[in-house]
This record gives sequence, structure tokens and C-alpha cells, in this order.
Amino acid sequence: MAKRPTPKKRLSPKERARIDALFSRWAAAEPNPKTELNYHNPYTLVTAVALSAQATDKGVNKATDKLFKLADTPEAMLELGEAELMRTISTIGLYRAKARNVIAAAHILVDRYGGQVPTDREALQSLPGVGRKTASVVLNELGIEPAIAVDTHVFRVAHRLKLSNGKTPDAVEAELTALVPDLYLTRAHHWLILHGRYTCVARRPKCEVCIVADLCPSRELFIGV
Repeated sequence: MAKRPTPKKRLSPKERARIDALFSRWAAAEPNPKTELNYHNPYTLVTAVALSAQATDKGVNKATDKLFKLADTPEAMLELGEAELMRTISTIGLYRAKARNVIAAAHILVDRYGGQVPTDREALQSLPGVGRKTASVVLNELGIEPAIAVDTHVFRVAHRLKLSNGKTPDAVEAELTALVPDLYLTRAHHWLILHGRYTCVARRPKCEVCIVADLCPSRELFIGV
């Protein structure tokens, strides 16, 4: 497992207790959170995550349910071809550009890596369509690196819970990685996403059913909204 990229953040005993309580409650509610994207091998995982950019997991799963029956390896994806790939994923936003990236990535995986998905961050991020967030999701999901990928949900939840005041996803990621207890680090990414997706939603967070509402510094802002 990769080393923590930033040192543990020093916190007051009260704040450390609050953060421990946040993650222990999520752990009690969902001990083994997983991505909601459907996949069955490392290649289908990295492909699904790349396709999910600016798209919903539900929409991606609908398209990949058919796609991965046709092609679930880089070799099979190249045989399928870009035109057929575009037709298969046409319901996903930005599908043309994503199809080009998937085909380009498949070429690299076949030519450089023998058809296998590389398991180090630098190599993953060298693939077309795979940025830091996608690489973090893949590495965390496969149990290779305890990474916290920051999407809009994680960004929003981290700020509302005062876990970060970072202005960019990279800054938020660094701050979260530095303060999340080691026990929860491999699962924090999923808890934060799921909390933002279903409870701490953008327009009107569901504070009345939130299991960490009493630990949230922003709760007063939304009561009665």
C-alpha cells in the first residue's frame, strides 16, 4: 500500500474526536462501501470510471451493461472499434471524446502493458481520459492505494463538514488524506461520495435524516430551508 502523501494533520483533541466520530458512524452504517459503478475486472473498472466523468453512475451502468458483454479487455475493445463503441455508449455525455480516449487507452494497454491495467499512479494517469481523480478511484477500489478522489460530492461534503477549506480538488484531497484516521482511509472516499449523493445533497441537504448532523458545523445554515 502506498505511503500517505502528506503528514498527519495536528488537531485539537475535540476536533480529533469529532472526526473520529464522523467516520465511525459511517463505518457502522456501511462497513464495506464500494463504487456504484458496475465492473468485473481492472480494465472494466478503469473504463467505467473514465466514462463516468460528467455523467451519472446509473447512466454509465446502463451503457456498460451492454458494452462489457461485447468488450471487457483492451484487445476486445480494439476489435469492437471506435464506431461501434460510440454507438454503444451514445447515451453517455461526451461519448464521442470518451470513445476516442477508450480506444487510444486500449492501444497503449496492449502495446505497452500486455493488455494489463498498470497499478501505479503515474502509468495510470498517462492513459488518455484518465486523470488524477479516475486514477484515485481505480487505485482505491482495487486496494492498491488508500486514495481519496475528490468529485463534486466529496468537495461539497468536505467543506460543509469543515474537513477542508481547499479551493481546488487537489487541495481538498491533500487535506482529507492528512486528517482521515488511518483505520478509515481506504473507505473514506466512498462514504463521502455516498453522503453527498444521497444525504448532503447540493440544493437542500437532508439534515433531518443525517446520521452525522449533530457533528456538522454547517447544520444551522440549512435548518428550515
